[in-house]
Amino acid sequence: MGRFVLKADSVSKIVHMQLEGTFSNEDGLKTMQAYQQTVNPITASEYSLQIDCRKLNVTAPDVVPLLESCFIMYKSDGFQQVTLALENNPLLKMQLSRLGRKAGLENMLIVPSFQE
Repeated sequence: MGRFVLKADSVSKIVHMQLEGTFSNEDGLKTMQAYQQTVNPITASEYSLQIDCRKLNVTAPDVVPLLESCFIMYKSDGFQQVTLALENNPLLKMQLSRLGRKAGLENMLIVPSFQE
């Protein structure tokens, strides 16, 4: 089961998202709804999106289209920067990199951890 935490920090202009576990389509849809409720009240182009994927598992093939639509949503929202924190998981890194490129998310960066 996938879990997520989402919050917008209006002072630092960062939307923080933390993902962990294995997401089903249902988990993904719940995450997308919460994401939209968090992002709709703000001007995303003034914010960066930081997604902590360090406890996330590789996405199953049947859920990949939903994940791809998330990347397309991040692109269309127009964040200044989309940063994914990811460590010691080359398969997940390849999967997320490929989906980011496919969605045209040119301002995506994958880092080992966020600078606090």
